[in-house]
Amino acid sequence: MAKIGENFLDAAFYSRAIAKWARNARMARKADLAGLRRQRLKARQLKAHLDELIHVADERLALPLIGSTSFPKPHNADWAWRPELWRGPLPQPGLSSVQTRAMLGNEVTLFHDCTISELTLRQLRNLREEDLAPYGLRMDVFRFDGSFLSLVVDLPEEGYTGLKRTHLLRMDMIVELEKPIEIFARLNIKNGPNTEQIVREIDFTEDQIVVEFDLAYSKMNERRVEGAWIDLIFEGPEMNQVVLRDLTFSRRPRAQI
Repeated sequence: MAKIGENFLDAAFYSRAIAKWARNARMARKADLAGLRRQRLKARQLKAHLDELIHVADERLALPLIGSTSFPKPHNADWAWRPELWRGPLPQPGLSSVQTRAMLGNEVTLFHDCTISELTLRQLRNLREEDLAPYGLRMDVFRFDGSFLSLVVDLPEEGYTGLKRTHLLRMDMIVELEKPIEIFARLNIKNGPNTEQIVREIDFTEDQIVVEFDLAYSKMNERRVEGAWIDLIFEGPEMNQVVLRDLTFSRRPRAQI
């Protein structure tokens, strides 16, 4: 009841304030100059706060909603997922001089064999109108004396439970590169003592980057699947900046012919 009363009083106060300023605006041409000067000062003070509120509200409401899982999915997908790094703010938003096996969040791990790490990872807020993901990932690579660099994304249990060789696993991504490099995506499926791997080269000639893994070409034992993860492998990454604006996964059964 108290909250209802507060809401009623707030609404009543707001209505009176609007009516008061509407009346002042109508009477401005006839008001005495001393009174008009006081009203102008109050109006300017109020306008400063209103302008700030409108500016911040427009900025925040224009951004992708934090926690958003909205993205295009195949119509017959039986699972779809956006990793946490691209969904919401992480407690630790960045790492510098990143060591191998360092994790950013609970699902993304960086692997490399550099002697001296000149790598940084940072979660960033997406601000572009076309972005659906609230956050992105920026990786800066300076001097690189290693032979491999990969970013590993662990798929959740829902992604590999019930996984069959009739499934197509799809990865959609939005990537910005400071300069062109080759990037490969490798799907790893642990089944029993074996790990099945499927490698695809990412095609940057298309506006929308889609990578599909057809499990029909694997020798996966459907009854022994214990886990799955994706490696993003970067070839020749030295002196480059890679921004992963969005990264999503989905799976669907292959159409039967």
